[in-house]
Amino acid sequence: MSTLVDLVRARTDLTRLDLEHLQRLVAEWQLVADLSFADLVLWVRSHESRWVAVAHMRPTTGPTTYPDDMVGEELTESPQIERAWRQGRIVLDREPPSGRELPAVKVRAEAVPVRRGDRVIAVLSRDTNLAAARVPSQLELAYLTSAGELVQMVSEGTFPFPGAEPDPEHSPRVGDGLLRLDRTGHVVYASPNALSAYRRLGVTGDLLGAHLGHTIARLSAGPGKLDEPRGSAALAAALRFREPRESEVEAKGAVVLLRALPLVPGNEPRGALVLVRDVTEVRRRDRQIMGKDATIREIHHRVKNNLQTVAALLRMQARRMTDPAAQAALQESVRRVASIATVHETLSLALEENVAFDGIADKVLAMCAEVAATGAPVQVVRSGTFGVLPAEVATPLSMVLTELVQNAIEHAYPDGQEGLIEVSVDRNDDELVVEVVDDGAGLPEGFVLAASTRLGLQIVRTLVAGDLGGELSLEPRPGTGTRALLRVPLDVRGPLDGPG
Repeated sequence: MSTLVDLVRARTDLTRLDLEHLQRLVAEWQLVADLSFADLVLWVRSHESRWVAVAHMRPTTGPTTYPDDMVGEELTESPQIERAWRQGRIVLDREPPSGRELPAVKVRAEAVPVRRGDRVIAVLSRDTNLAAARVPSQLELAYLTSAGELVQMVSEGTFPFPGAEPDPEHSPRVGDGLLRLDRTGHVVYASPNALSAYRRLGVTGDLLGAHLGHTIARLSAGPGKLDEPRGSAALAAALRFREPRESEVEAKGAVVLLRALPLVPGNEPRGALVLVRDVTEVRRRDRQIMGKDATIREIHHRVKNNLQTVAALLRMQARRMTDPAAQAALQESVRRVASIATVHETLSLALEENVAFDGIADKVLAMCAEVAATGAPVQVVRSGTFGVLPAEVATPLSMVLTELVQNAIEHAYPDGQEGLIEVSVDRNDDELVVEVVDDGAGLPEGFVLAASTRLGLQIVRTLVAGDLGGELSLEPRPGTGTRALLRVPLDVRGPLDGPG
């Protein structure tokens, strides 16, 4: 299915700014469709002087006019749309455009020029299915009046508003609740759902005729609350600066999200539309999730502290040892514990159980290089990116990386030789490939990884096969040195994200 962006770029000469204006309109136009009880179709003029439908929105408040999607439909002739395009004005109640296949219902068609600056860049058709026509209720009259003002603002280039687009998942919609304010901020219409939301906040009287900003201020008033409530300030700003504002009002244990849209057709302030949504349960769940996340981060923080304590105790014990072999074994244990502690330290600062592993890898490599600095002057460098990894992968991978680099430092550069260890990373959709390459003495004659009795390599083989589900090989490097190659399949690890 072609998208708005695809069709506009392929079929028209509209500029990037024109396209951004159309995208903002499409982001907002569910509101217009619901207030209008009508289908909205966005038409652009193609290179071949045809009209191409690039977007289509159906109302949630009434029957649709077009059961089939109109995107991609073309019109070779459309007097109504042509007039709106050339004259830059709304064309009402004309015959539907010829060439468009209409359903077998009576339709009221309206063509609205979409203006950006001093140019008309598209035409919006507002087509209402009149099969269910009836005497309008107070709600329908309020909706249609507001829709007419928004449509006029579209033709004048003042709607959609520049700036941030609404969040389609969380922003309130017409059906959630709607208030209509006059230019002074007093309520002239309140839908039943909007009244219910304010009842939960503690409003006991009738909202009609009330000043909404003052009502919110009284709800939010209390000991120590000297600042103007956010909801009241948002309404005042919307009316004063003619910009949409969004805020929350909390009282009596309830939370209501409101979005204020100023109405200024003909550059004449008419008041504002306020969309209202009761988000009490949503915010309660958010707080629960935040509490759980905070608990998990605190657990990681404590585990990190405990591991650091263990590492410190092992370090103290190593200093007391007189046997060099025992001292070296304890120092290796310190490094292993420290690499795990590094992962938990990162997780204690993250909001999710996924971590950007590059930072962990750099700390592990720096720790190995620091140890090498006391012996052989070996440099450790990294290239490529690991991306974002889940905790269950990051912990064993950090240990594997520590062991491979430390093994190269200890065995590739005897007698204080200088050297370079390169850790290169290549990540794609299927697997993570890590190479640890040194330019040292190389593998001993007859070396077989599976038969090695070194503790570090045994740990690496266990972690790679068991925890990472990967493969490890250790082979001579062309010329001199050793190449360790680790492959971790990503398709068996669902939580893995792309490169971070």
